[in-house]
Amino acid sequence: MKIYIDGKYYDKDQAKISVFDHGLLYGDGVFEGLRIYDGKIFKLKEHLIRLYQSAKAILLDVSLNKKEMEKAVLDAVKMNEKNNGYIRLLVTRGEGSLGIDPGKCPHSSVIIIVGDIDVYPQECYEKGIRIITSSIRRSSVESLDPRIKSLNYLNNIMAKIEAKQAGCLEAVMLNKDGMVAECTGDNIFIIKNRIAYTPLVQNGILEGITRNTVFELLNDTNIKFCETSLSSYDLYNADECFLTGSAVEIIPVIMIDGRVIGDGTLGFYTKKLIKNFKLKTAG
Repeated sequence: MKIYIDGKYYDKDQAKISVFDHGLLYGDGVFEGLRIYDGKIFKLKEHLIRLYQSAKAILLDVSLNKKEMEKAVLDAVKMNEKNNGYIRLLVTRGEGSLGIDPGKCPHSSVIIIVGDIDVYPQECYEKGIRIITSSIRRSSVESLDPRIKSLNYLNNIMAKIEAKQAGCLEAVMLNKDGMVAECTGDNIFIIKNRIAYTPLVQNGILEGITRNTVFELLNDTNIKFCETSLSSYDLYNADECFLTGSAVEIIPVIMIDGRVIGDGTLGFYTKKLIKNFKLKTAG
């Protein structure tokens, strides 16, 4: 594994950043997670657009422009000879002094890791997963817009811990008004009466790249979909439920807070979407 850090490549055991990097000290930075399928980076331009939008929102000056960043990512994949895998692209505020003032960081830092990710075992995709509703609320849009894909994931991590303590793999997070937002690392969809529903961006979600890809798949298969506000009641009474994300792709949910979803097996439309997603991402 060769890891890119600010224009140079390092072996895994030599890839280091300063302990004074504000990405480490304060979670001050942004990132993207991308997939490689059959030698091609899936939705690279969309991920880069979101990366730079996140950076702009937190007034982070990225040291590379979009063209340079695109080339750096492509070169990193080539360097690592990765045909199928996962990319973690990070931009930190860079090295500075102690104290949160970002003005003390003269240069941002770019890190590109090309490797593998295995969020859930294959069995979960075939049989579905159980999730809970976390007591940890999604960060409020009024405090820090969740559309910013920042390096500070403590809110999500605490909900993930709660899920694992409950014997589940994932947790759905509600917003401050008690409406469904998203899971700790994924967007959530339900299907009811052959219509797909997912929370509005205004409900406090990250506007997922895979989420948007599912919209394309739904259009292609003539399944109606609707972005709307959802409550826990809506989740419990769904015919089907699934989660989406670059890392997890599309994973079915068969139980929420002890309530069986549908008949407790992989739903017809979820199965169809998983199949079509695999076709879309094939070389």
